[in-house]
Amino acid sequence: MPDARRTDAVLLLVALVWGSSYLAAKTAAAAIPVLALLFARYAISALACVALVAARRGFRRWTREEIRAGALLGVTQAAVLVLETYGVAHTSAANAGLIISLTIVLTPLLDRAGGRGRLPLRFFLAAGVCALAIGLLVSGRGLHAPQVGDGLILAAAVVRAGHVALVGRLTTGRTVDPLHLTTVQTLVGSALFLVPALGGLPELVRSSATTWIQLIYLALFCSVFAFLAQTWAVQRTSASRASLLLGTEPIWAVAAGIGLGGERLTLVAALGAALMVAGTYWGQAIERAHRTTVKDDTPCPATALTG
Repeated sequence: MPDARRTDAVLLLVALVWGSSYLAAKTAAAAIPVLALLFARYAISALACVALVAARRGFRRWTREEIRAGALLGVTQAAVLVLETYGVAHTSAANAGLIISLTIVLTPLLDRAGGRGRLPLRFFLAAGVCALAIGLLVSGRGLHAPQVGDGLILAAAVVRAGHVALVGRLTTGRTVDPLHLTTVQTLVGSALFLVPALGGLPELVRSSATTWIQLIYLALFCSVFAFLAQTWAVQRTSASRASLLLGTEPIWAVAAGIGLGGERLTLVAALGAALMVAGTYWGQAIERAHRTTVKDDTPCPATALTG
């Protein structure tokens, strides 16, 4: 059906944009300080969100829940992006996109709300496959020699899983406008990074047009567009299909790193990449089936600035 194909195409585009964000962040971080990069990304996103709220027809009052949840999630999301951006600055974009996908199997372990019960043993086997994949990816014969960036991305995956679980706990069963929530998060992030980024603002202002294009891409496409497009698409398809298509993000990260970033894919790294994709998909399928048995097949929550 045309509508189904359109929805699938939007979800794949979101996954592609998120996958490409690691290379864009890595390149921009090489030109300007990371904290200045993060402030610019948040500030541009916040301006876009405020403009969308102002332009939307039909004024809707902001609720206390939206402000409280957005403020807390803004802090946790900022922590994710600090680790991700510093991490990708010291590793390959391909490794970053693959290791961060560990979030898929970590989130169910942290999300114990809702009485979903103990996860099957097979799920932990899938997590073990992902751990083996990380070992191959960061080995000396992988995409590059092991660096501190891999550890930072691994930490980002843990924090990101906690962030996603927190989104579910703060929004499930509550009336929360996604755009309002995203706007609060971007405003909080802008405020958090303003003072730490002051020292790097002169470099930010003097940065090249290419760097500004990357910053605008990260803010408008990888953050605002991707989140709103994901929300629109998830409402028009099943949770299982949305998860399947969005789960292609690490594949696009590898494609961008190799095709555009000139990163090398060795045999060991290729095996690690294949195991990571297989392990996350396997774990995702097991967790989804487990959710279905307890009649809770809702899509995994997400927020802007995910990629």
